[in-house]
Amino acid sequence: MLNRSLMLKLLSALILFGGWEIAGRIPVSFAFPTFLESMSALWRMIGDGTMLEAYAETLQPLVVGVAISAALGIAIGLWVGLNNFFDWLFSPIFIVMQAAPLAALIPLLVLAYGIGLTSKVMVVCIMAMPVIVLNTSSAVRNTPESIKEMGRSFLASDMSIMLKIIIPAASPVIFAGLRLGVSAGFIGAILAELKITPTGVGDIITYSRSIADYPSMYAAIFSIILLAVLFLNLLERIESILFKGNQRGYVSD
Repeated sequence: MLNRSLMLKLLSALILFGGWEIAGRIPVSFAFPTFLESMSALWRMIGDGTMLEAYAETLQPLVVGVAISAALGIAIGLWVGLNNFFDWLFSPIFIVMQAAPLAALIPLLVLAYGIGLTSKVMVVCIMAMPVIVLNTSSAVRNTPESIKEMGRSFLASDMSIMLKIIIPAASPVIFAGLRLGVSAGFIGAILAELKITPTGVGDIITYSRSIADYPSMYAAIFSIILLAVLFLNLLERIESILFKGNQRGYVSD
């Protein structure tokens, strides 16, 4: 029997897709296709290999950028959260990165790194890393002092306190930041393809819009959203396995 959480997710998807289909049939705009038309275009592009070739391009900067952002973001976040000096020194940098208009920075990245993979990875990192760093540092900094004092009273070393007390206690918020960072990374990957050089899924979106093939354009957008949702659900599942019994960073049954 399906659990309540999955049933609610399926119901939410049904309402969304149903509303999309109705809005396309009214229609709200000549450039807004129905859900069924978009899915037909998606299956067509999957069948002829267009979508697979596009994702072979899109996933390169996305995977590299998200991996770098996750590894460095969590490490820097722990470092910043454990040391007030580094918090004062580095937190403003990541706050500015998070608030900066990325579209305005992309030309500077292109001038510095060209139009290849490096620029696109940088865009993903700029989108994803600040969220991960700030969430991780906040989670570490707000670990209850009483728990750390209890560890010290049992003569635990600083490393043991960090590994066995601080990180497990902060893990729900760290994973929440990781999920938000991954979501931002997906946005950054598509933005890089739209603004730097039209490749991958971004190329499908740009080309389909230019020839008024709106079902294909919406199909490409839907595919990247679907991939992001699946990846975020995978992270949710990994978190529930690794930190079973901990307070989670989101509402769940």
